[in-house]
Amino acid sequence: MTFNPVIRAACAVLLIGWSALAAAQLPERVGAAPVPSLAPMIKQVSPAVVNIATRGTVRQRHPFMDDPFFRRFFEMPEGVPRERQFQSAGSGVIIDADQGFIITNAHVIENADEITVTLLDNRSIEAEIVGTDPGSDVALLKVAAKNLTAIRLADSARAEVGDFVVAIGNPFGLQHTVTSGIISALGRSGINPEGYEDFIQTDASINPGNSGGALVTLNGELVGINSAILSRSGGNIGIGFAIPSNMVRAVMDQLIEYGEVRRGLLGVNIVTLTPDVATSLGITGTTGALVSQVVEGSAAEKAGLQAGDVITSVNDKSVGTGAELRNAIGLARIGDRVELGVIRDGKPRRVTAEIGETTSVEPMTAAEIHRGLEGAELADANGGGVVVRSVGAGTTAAQNGLRAEDVIIAVGRRPIDNLAELRAAIENANAFALTLRRGNARVVTVIR
Repeated sequence: MTFNPVIRAACAVLLIGWSALAAAQLPERVGAAPVPSLAPMIKQVSPAVVNIATRGTVRQRHPFMDDPFFRRFFEMPEGVPRERQFQSAGSGVIIDADQGFIITNAHVIENADEITVTLLDNRSIEAEIVGTDPGSDVALLKVAAKNLTAIRLADSARAEVGDFVVAIGNPFGLQHTVTSGIISALGRSGINPEGYEDFIQTDASINPGNSGGALVTLNGELVGINSAILSRSGGNIGIGFAIPSNMVRAVMDQLIEYGEVRRGLLGVNIVTLTPDVATSLGITGTTGALVSQVVEGSAAEKAGLQAGDVITSVNDKSVGTGAELRNAIGLARIGDRVELGVIRDGKPRRVTAEIGETTSVEPMTAAEIHRGLEGAELADANGGGVVVRSVGAGTTAAQNGLRAEDVIIAVGRRPIDNLAELRAAIENANAFALTLRRGNARVVTVIR
């Protein structure tokens, strides 16, 4: 076969151009490596990424168990849940080699009775739970072992869309799998509306088993903890989410100190500005969180905040939405002083608030009050009512529609000011209706 001379010439030009382009893009050496490679960095950080295997028991209730006729027909005792043994696997990251601290996701170790950590050198070590925070989906474990390798935490506030990142974990039980990609977006929320969200989105492949693993920068620093994926099939489609390292650091510090995260309360109900609302209030732009209500006696009231104020920053960090304000306040400790940037009557001003207690008494598990609330943690709320501190995934409370941060304000038509009144109102009741304050809305849910 012969080729037209013109075609041969064009091909030669293309080959020469491609060779020049390849030479420009592929330098002969990068550091000590002869060609560009992530291998040196991967070898450095891989020992800090571990496999986490859990065993435990979950209690399940058959949907017919609440039917008296069904229980009598099958001679089933009332209120007896079924139990199911489970095993699961995930990933974790060593962040302090001397103390043996390992960060993972709270959902990785949920309901676990036994937690086994397997290192890169195949050592298997039993781990204990230092503390968990379901709100941010962060958990801290501790192992007693020597010769551990930890990873440095990056400043995730400096991350930018387009930065190259590497995900390391144990997807589908395949230990120490490495995938690469870029940061696709920052500040993602709405994945878990009940939690505190500020996700880093990445197209680095993240699959089941990657949860709790490392999202690493090219200089070997931990910029995020892989947490969730968006998928129709359960597998990777290029949309994964990681908890930023700055949020991990803030949660970890409290878990080490208290064994839990003690979130404070600003004491405002907020809504995100829309163009229509901004126009009606004479506000230029739609950036910020609109204060719709200030709770009496709260930190916000003491600081002088008013309904109609627009909060635009917390400690000089801009706040674009109500979710961003919730995250900023949710990571502040009780007693912290925060400086708020506020727009009032079209004019900017600054106020300082001291973050207050979320509740007036120690929280209690809702199972102590009624089995239909099992899985929730309740406490008296500032300003009256009962606040839902947390709700375990898959629990009876979750199935009955309760969410973290809900405030119970009535049982039926009976107003509720505290836990004692809630207990009295539902005593011996098989089913009852709760009126909840959820953000700016009122919601009625039936508890059985």
